[in-house]
Amino acid sequence: MKGILILAHGSKNNKDSIDILNKIIDMVKKDKKDLIIEGAFISFFKMNIETGIKSLIDKGVDDIYVIPYFLFEGTHVKKNIPDKINNILKAYPEVTVKIGKTLGTDPRLSKILIDRIDELNIKE
Repeated sequence: MKGILILAHGSKNNKDSIDILNKIIDMVKKDKKDLIIEGAFISFFKMNIETGIKSLIDKGVDDIYVIPYFLFEGTHVKKNIPDKINNILKAYPEVTVKIGKTLGTDPRLSKILIDRIDELNIKE
């Protein structure tokens, strides 16, 4: 069975992070009703990579796709996340995990930034 783990960074100074990630997950679930989707953070919260992967496995998922909810492919995405996943998978040899792309330079993001600029009602 296939499942998705949406993975965000987290913030020790922002408890709203959990709420924000859960709202994003709910939006995704409305469109991807046929997939089991969980969320997790790489740091600062109990809702971490290990608990996210275990939650998917407990629901019968053995083919996990991790989607980094990050803008850039920095050290976390290139090294830390794969290292943590490989460590977790030692206990679950029957499970496969693939890591998707970050948000990156997707042109849809510029539209959101334009909306945020417009909200400020900046006059030329």
